Amino acid sequence: MVNYTEKELFSITDFTKQISSLLKDVKNNTLNKIGVLKNNRLEAVVLSTAEYARLKQIEDEAKSTQWTYWRDEELENFGKLAVGLSKHDYDDANEDYSTW
Repeated sequence: MVNYTEKELFSITDFTKQISSLLKDVKNNTLNKIGVLKNNRLEAVVLSTAEYARLKQIEDEAKSTQWTYWRDEELENFGKLAVGLSKHDYDDANEDYSTW
């Protein structure tokens, strides 16, 4: 959830009355964002174009990221190590612990 300071929230009426100065404040980073309220509920958020572009780039990069999955044996070995078990906790003569 995004937190807003008192000076970042405006009723739609106050926002329209002060739109020019508020947009200037957002552009100049005096305000990071403006929350516009309608009937005391947040209806819209105003961001600078630079901030919007930055967030959009993050979103696009996240969508294009290809996840690679571990093979089952890699995951099993990772699990054994992550739990903090040593090779002595597994007395399996057939286990090759050098691959861990």
